Amino acid sequence: MTTANTGGDGVLDPVTVEVVGSALSTIVEEMSETLVKAAFSPNIKERRDCTASLFDASGNAIAQDEGGSPLHLGSLMGIVAAIRERFDETQIRPGDVFIGNDPYTGGGSHLPDIVLATPIFVGDRISAWAATLAHHADFGDRGHAHIYQEAIRIPPVHLVREGDTQQELLSLILLNCQIPEERMADLRAQEAALRVAAARYLELCDRYGSEVIEAVGTELLDYTERRTRAAIAEFPDGEYRFEDLFDCPELDDELTLRVRVVVRGDELLFDFAGNPSQVRASVNVVWTGLYAAVYYTVKTLIDPDISPNAGLYRPITIEAPEGSIVNCTAPAAVNGRSETCQRIVDLIQGALAEAVPDRVTAAANGANTGVHFSGHDPVRGRDFVYLETIGGGSGARFNKDGLDGVQVHMTNTSNLPVESLEAEYPLVVEAYELLDDSGGIGEYRGGLGIRRKIRVEASDVHFWLDTSRQRSRPWGLFGGGSAESARCELSDDARPIDHGYTVLQPGQSASIETAGGGGYGDPAERPDAAVQQDAVEDKISPATVEQYRTRRTR
Repeated sequence: MTTANTGGDGVLDPVTVEVVGSALSTIVEEMSETLVKAAFSPNIKERRDCTASLFDASGNAIAQDEGGSPLHLGSLMGIVAAIRERFDETQIRPGDVFIGNDPYTGGGSHLPDIVLATPIFVGDRISAWAATLAHHADFGDRGHAHIYQEAIRIPPVHLVREGDTQQELLSLILLNCQIPEERMADLRAQEAALRVAAARYLELCDRYGSEVIEAVGTELLDYTERRTRAAIAEFPDGEYRFEDLFDCPELDDELTLRVRVVVRGDELLFDFAGNPSQVRASVNVVWTGLYAAVYYTVKTLIDPDISPNAGLYRPITIEAPEGSIVNCTAPAAVNGRSETCQRIVDLIQGALAEAVPDRVTAAANGANTGVHFSGHDPVRGRDFVYLETIGGGSGARFNKDGLDGVQVHMTNTSNLPVESLEAEYPLVVEAYELLDDSGGIGEYRGGLGIRRKIRVEASDVHFWLDTSRQRSRPWGLFGGGSAESARCELSDDARPIDHGYTVLQPGQSASIETAGGGGYGDPAERPDAAVQQDAVEDKISPATVEQYRTRRTR
């Protein structure tokens, strides 16, 4: 074991902090890659709908993989605290693996996100925790009036006790899944990632000593806090407000979401008072999802290089009434909480546009457009559940156009390649393309949305659409134009969508179009060369070219 690199006063050598901190970051990246490579389901092995994290012994996040989804932080940051609250130290042993997903008792944010966590012991004490989250795309044909309809609820319990899998519990979980073989394989992949994390962490401890590793974890949190406070201190003090309309297929009416942001010195307060009460639909958000959305947004506004660890949270206060759509209580349904979380990000960006115009973006597509196809595949002789979250346009910035056809903000998954989709499911992709003219005009143009048209080749395929911005348009900033809204069109012979749901028959199709991103700045200031380049690439129509020319000649 290498001697601890500390000075005479016990202060850590900065080089050691940097080296060990990088090693901890490498561990979560290796965890993530292990999970992706070992997984069976397309949603994980292709779309990478998973995240890996390390926590200190108290449950503070010290490292999260860069490719993970920001929204997954909500489920991850709650799981260790929930385990420690449920079990005393004598009930947590080396070789244990805990499983949980419940938003109300397990620190989760929605039920498909199943978390496995393991304590990492050095000697007879816990030095750290490793956790993996994977979105198990299994629960397709479900209701969303309340949490009991959405999937099996799992509080934090032992899946493995001192190396022995609890087969009775595993059988109970798998019995409640539509594709149990897939679930089993993905859970094993999560366990494999945890074993990698434990092995790599203990190697670090052998090299530097566990006391040094733990001290580095503490220093990383303190360093992140110092950088966060310094960045917030650059914001002008004040009180900033914003509100926006929110729609989803499950709701008959639009809701008004709002936020008040208070900047005082090196601290931020986010006040969500006045938001609607929780609804009988899937778009409610538990506190872990709300916190994840706020923390993500702050990180994007202050410093993209700041580590996403618990030190970021310390200068931030969040207030939200219990029982509201942004801080719901049981038994509210939460499966579509990502739609609301995406809009929470836009709310904060809109509120702080006045304070830090060069750090915010115009509204992004405002959704995490999820499409679910499930049923029985007669050719392959098995049931299937296909989940895809389709990207859209990102909002323009003060010096750059928005990105076209990307996942934004709270989600960070890849698309499922057409070849994989058609090989796995009784589905055919008839179109997959960017939507010209869908981004808002401006000195900097908003990003373009996506069209993905899918034809079914099996009987009685259940189709569920989870989206937003079908009624309102993503807004622009400082003279930038609004983007086009989202929509979904079915083939003429298909049964209409009712509150996001329908059943499709062979030969029928669904064409999903996601919203674009808002523009930034006066369109009259956009260089003619940029307008012409967009026209050549078919990103804008001749009518939009004329709009720019008209603005320029006023």
